[in-house]
Amino acid sequence: MTPESDRLGARNRVTGRNGHLPARSVGGNRQGEYRLRIADGELADRLASAGAVVIEGPRASGKTWTARQIARSEVLLDVDEEARRLARLEPGELLVGRTPRLIDEWQLEPHLWNHVRHAVDDRQARGQFILTGSAVPPDDITRHSGAGRFSRLRLRPMSLYELGRATGAVSLRALIGGEPVPSAEARLNARELAGVVCVGGWPGHLPASAGQAQRANRDYLAEVCRVDVERANGVRHNPERVYRLMQSLARNVATYATVSTVAADVGGSEGPLMDHTARRYLTALERLMLVENQPPWAPHLRSRSRLRVSPKRHFVDPSLATAALRADPGYLLKDVTWFGFLFESMVVRDLRIYAQAIDAGVYQYRDNTGLEVDAIVDAGPGRWAAFEVKLGTGRIDDGARSLLRFAERVDTSRCGKPAVLGVVVHDGYAYTRPDGVAVIPVGALGP
Repeated sequence: MTPESDRLGARNRVTGRNGHLPARSVGGNRQGEYRLRIADGELADRLASAGAVVIEGPRASGKTWTARQIARSEVLLDVDEEARRLARLEPGELLVGRTPRLIDEWQLEPHLWNHVRHAVDDRQARGQFILTGSAVPPDDITRHSGAGRFSRLRLRPMSLYELGRATGAVSLRALIGGEPVPSAEARLNARELAGVVCVGGWPGHLPASAGQAQRANRDYLAEVCRVDVERANGVRHNPERVYRLMQSLARNVATYATVSTVAADVGGSEGPLMDHTARRYLTALERLMLVENQPPWAPHLRSRSRLRVSPKRHFVDPSLATAALRADPGYLLKDVTWFGFLFESMVVRDLRIYAQAIDAGVYQYRDNTGLEVDAIVDAGPGRWAAFEVKLGTGRIDDGARSLLRFAERVDTSRCGKPAVLGVVVHDGYAYTRPDGVAVIPVGALGP
């Protein structure tokens, strides 16, 4: 099968008749069924246009399992010690096999990067390799550019649509394309939503109970603090302080908390965490792709408002925030303010997944007057949309007012008009208000 036929097959499998991504049985595999991902089509497309694709994402996000759906041979460096020895002795031998060839957890033997690069140059063919990695090596490891040879694909935990908890009736692709918001109903009450937030979008949790999944999330974070952070930045660390830093990030999820704020919040018997130490820990968490901050959007403005450039802080999945603070769904229902921030973070996660499929980015806006917009999807000049995220239908008016004020400040002669201004809520109906602002329940949102 050629990469081109794989690409077409992946595209044809993207959605089932009901709009959900279906599961597909995989014979002889321990996991039994593979839940199709939006990234399946992206991977096939990238293999058709590049010599190698690097799938990057946090541990347990499903990188290997996704790559295996299209790879025709593989080497698993994290479990095959003989393969790692061979990588040091005769690295070219690891690249021999049917293509696309999967090299899993390549960052464990980072010098393989240049060997893959040379192999792509020598073969002059597309779709040769898939490299997966759950940590980004320091820049000097990959200092030889992969431009023109490698395509990078970020794989995050699964969205509500991929989990089967959203219908996808309101398509982000269609919205960016200028189509109106269709009428749709999606019910996800507050208690159900709290459970979804605490479990998260980790593929390995699909067959697990909610309690098992939450325990697994806590164990995941403990292992990150104990082992992974040191591997990511190569320096000794204090696991307890890393854990407290993650707890601080959890308390400040979806906010503009500074490094100093996070460091001061860590505290403990050893005193406050120094800013440079906090930055080192945060850098490690970013390399592990557990933290994914939301950058500011810088549009051309009509007004004299000054943009704030601080990023918003997010975990790659809000379940890590609840795991860090050992919060269960019942606790979220008692702390509605924090629940609202977690809901926003979950919507940003889903928007990132949907936006990536249309080659768009997800940003946020804040200026010196205090005006904020939770999420802006930018797909290029004249193709952008702005969203406010509100937990509870009683705050729709507030969200709509903020979006309309924001739209008045953007110089649309230079940025183009927004494709949609939308308030994302947790439950209810999708519709367009008389003022032109769309209301979109998260359970209807999709790629």
